Amino acid sequence: MSHYLLQRAGQGLLVLWAAFTLSFVLLQVLPGDAVLIKFQNPDLGLSPAQIEEMRIAYGADSPLWQQYFHTLFAMLRGDFGYSVQAGVAVSELIASNLPDTLQLAVPAFALAVALAFVLAFVSRLPALRWLSNAIQSLPVLFISLPTFWLGIALIQLFSFQLRLIPVINPSPLQGLILPIITVAIPISAPLAQILLRSIDQVSAQPFVGVARAKGLSETGVLWRHVIGNALLPALNIAGLLLGELIAGALITETVFGRGGLGQLTQQAVNNQDIAVLQAVVMISALGFVLINLLVDLLMPWFDPRLKTVTGGAI
Repeated sequence: MSHYLLQRAGQGLLVLWAAFTLSFVLLQVLPGDAVLIKFQNPDLGLSPAQIEEMRIAYGADSPLWQQYFHTLFAMLRGDFGYSVQAGVAVSELIASNLPDTLQLAVPAFALAVALAFVLAFVSRLPALRWLSNAIQSLPVLFISLPTFWLGIALIQLFSFQLRLIPVINPSPLQGLILPIITVAIPISAPLAQILLRSIDQVSAQPFVGVARAKGLSETGVLWRHVIGNALLPALNIAGLLLGELIAGALITETVFGRGGLGQLTQQAVNNQDIAVLQAVVMISALGFVLINLLVDLLMPWFDPRLKTVTGGAI
């Protein structure tokens, strides 16, 4: 088990290093200079010599290989550098904005899982067979909806047409309802598709036929024998959907004007604040690695056969 954990941790470190390297290269080739964008403002009245001193202070004049290793070793110490535009440590910006994003992302993921489970379960109930085709088409519809369009459509429907949720000065709970739905619907679609396919595969297994032969009802077979065995592929894909969840949360925060990493990222893109952008990428990559490691540890609980892969009982 310890060997398996070390192997997975090593793979996670490789993913983090690849994410850092790729983001560093892509951000460096972007046109423009965050230091010049801020300090060449005529209102500041800085001379070219003073601007050059600011570039030296931020390390913008160093060769790229020096910037790469300096940033890499700093991040290993938990130091994300300083924001050129805000003039404060990037870690402070992340700490002040991350809770708002988690407040949106965590309930949205829980709703996505619940929605996918309900769609898959209801579509296989014998009493609702006539609705099966319609229910199975919903994931295809959900996955085709762009997040920004869905957010705007929900605002138009629930705020302007039905007037159920105010746009101006909503309560904290009201301000979360539409953003959570906006993030959850596209995430639930692939989960529901995988779960539906897995239910069909498990339903064709011999042990399910034995359960039916013993006189167990279709609902009982589905709940007691099929759902538990069909969860494994859905659990596996749930970890991979974290990237889409984070992207959806960032876009949704921008659409609804919420504070969080989405708004911080938008401001950093506009100002070409590379330190902030790289920190957001690394925080997202770290979350992806940790969630997938957690999924790998949980999967043997759902399928005991995988315990031989992880090197022993858990």
